[in-house]
Amino acid sequence: MLPTPLLKDLDYDKVYEPSEDSYLLLDCFEEELPFLQKRLHGSIPIVTEIGTGSGIVTSFIQQHILPGSIFITTDINPHACRTVLKTVKHNSATANIDSCQMSLTTAIRSETIDVLVFNPPYVPATEVPEVPTTEEDDTWLDLALLGGEDGMVTTWQVLNDLENILSPNDGVAYILFCARNKPIEVAEIMREKGWTVDVVVHRKAGWEVLSVLRFMKN
Repeated sequence: MLPTPLLKDLDYDKVYEPSEDSYLLLDCFEEELPFLQKRLHGSIPIVTEIGTGSGIVTSFIQQHILPGSIFITTDINPHACRTVLKTVKHNSATANIDSCQMSLTTAIRSETIDVLVFNPPYVPATEVPEVPTTEEDDTWLDLALLGGEDGMVTTWQVLNDLENILSPNDGVAYILFCARNKPIEVAEIMREKGWTVDVVVHRKAGWEVLSVLRFMKN
């Protein structure tokens, strides 16, 4: 088992604290290591995690999975943008990483991302929370949790834009779902749109049943 990144002096009132979903993603990438090394062999991939939170997932990928990559992480939460840089630098002095405050990947040039990672706000809610207008607002964390109807409003924004986000040849996306997101139905819809969709890991975690799905264009 690969070691988990060290997290130090983080403010979990402002950024998402690693939980079962975070650690499931670490297990996912440990399992995917041979696949990604073969798929991206000879390249310097661009890796993007949307919604980095504590930075534990990006740091793990940088340390153990794709250490020679360029990392462009995004989060709409300014506290998370600073935290991911702190976590990655704390675990690796050689990391090539930038963090951008933005909604999803709106400001990243299209068709450039080789590996996309997204642990979305997947908890069903009546609506997606409004974006706070000040850094001092105490509701930033809600954006990491509440995903609107079926917990899928934000996730569908990404899924519907995957073709414009991923690099056309080797691009691959890893997205986490809970059972209430209806991942089997989501996978079938995406297959009908021309995507190869595979379940990498599937596990009961606490009171949730979580899955990480891999998306690649046919």
